[in-house]
Amino acid sequence: MLNELTRRNLLTGVVPALGVAGALAAWGPLVGQVSAQAVPAAGGGPVADAMAAAFKDGEYALPPLPYDYAALEPNIDADTMHLHHDKHHQAYVTGLNKAIKAIAELNATAGPGNPSLLTGLQEDLSFNAGGHLLHTVFWATMAPPSGGGGGEPSGALTDAITKDFGSVETFRTQFSRVAAGVKGSGWAVLAYLPLGQKLMILQVKQHDLQLAAGAVPLLPLDVWEHAYYLKYKNLRADYVKAWWNVLNWSAVDQALAKASA
Repeated sequence: MLNELTRRNLLTGVVPALGVAGALAAWGPLVGQVSAQAVPAAGGGPVADAMAAAFKDGEYALPPLPYDYAALEPNIDADTMHLHHDKHHQAYVTGLNKAIKAIAELNATAGPGNPSLLTGLQEDLSFNAGGHLLHTVFWATMAPPSGGGGGEPSGALTDAITKDFGSVETFRTQFSRVAAGVKGSGWAVLAYLPLGQKLMILQVKQHDLQLAAGAVPLLPLDVWEHAYYLKYKNLRADYVKAWWNVLNWSAVDQALAKASA
C-alpha cells in the first residue's frame, strides 16, 4: 500500500498544519515523489542541494553537513554540531519515515480504523516533517566566515528585505527579537509568501510550522536548547548574536530566487 502513495499525498492529506504541506510542496525535492526523476540535479544553491539530498531511494534521509563540524567555531561549537546533526536531526528523519509507514499501514486496514491512533500519527508526522525540513534549510543557510558566512546581504535579497522591513538592520533587530521571544522550544523563520510576494518573520513552536499555506521557509534559526546549550547555557541572546556571524546570505538569496520563481 505504501508504494501506491506518494509522500506528497500523505503529507498534504493527513498533516493537520497546512503550513507543513505548503512549505514541503514549495521545496519540491523534500516532498518526495517516489520517482528519482522528481529530485532535481544539484546546482540550485546550498538549500536546493540540501533538499535534493533530504529524500533518497524512496525515503527521507539525513543530508550531510556542507562543512566540517568545527567549521562554525567559535560561534557554534563542534560538539553541538555533532549532537544536533547526527542525533537530533537523524531522529526526526527516522520518526518521519516511521510515521509515514504507520499511516499507510493503518489506512490499508478495512473498517473504521482507529481514529485516536491516526490522530497521534498525524501529530508525529507534522512534528517530524517540520523538524526535517527546518533543519535541512538551517544547515544549508550557514557557512564559516571564511566560506561566506556573516557580512551583509546583497542583490535581490537586500531589495526584498528593504521593501518589507525598511532596512537590513531593522530586519536583524526584528528577527532577533522573534528568536529571543520563542517560549520554550522552537524557531524564528524568515519565510517567503508567494501571495503578495512578501517576506515575513514567523515564530514556530517546536517543529510544527505555523506558516501561511504556501509560505516557503528561507532562513530558519533553531532556538531549541540543544542548538546552543553546550556553549551558551541559558544565554539564548548570545547564541542568536553569534549566529549572525555564520549566516550564509548568498544561500538565502538563492533560496529566495528559487521560491519566488
